[in-house]
Amino acid sequence: MKKNVVLINVFTVEPHEAEALVEAWASDAKFMKAQPGFISTQLHRGIAGSSTFLNYAIWENTESFRAAFTHPEFKKSLSLYPSTTVGSPHLFKKIAVGNICVD
Repeated sequence: MKKNVVLINVFTVEPHEAEALVEAWASDAKFMKAQPGFISTQLHRGIAGSSTFLNYAIWENTESFRAAFTHPEFKKSLSLYPSTTVGSPHLFKKIAVGNICVD
C-alpha cells in the first residue's frame, strides 16, 4: 500500500504583495482540489504581520502529486504569483519514531 505524501511549501513575499500571493495560491488550490489523488490543503501565515506563508497539502501518493504539478494548467498559473515570491517546496512521508509517533 502506498503511503500519503505531504507537501510543505514555505513562501516568502514582500509585505505589500502578501494579498496577491494569497489570491494566486487560492486559484491554484481550486485547481488542485479537482486533481486525482488530492486530499487536502491548508495555507498558514506567520503572525504579527509576517509575509511568510506555509502551505501544507496532502496527496494520496507521489505519482498524483507529480501529475498535478506538471500539468500545463498549473505551470501556467505560476505566473500569477507576485514577482517577489520565493517558494521552497518539499515532499514528506510520515515515519515512525519509537514511543513518540507512528507511521
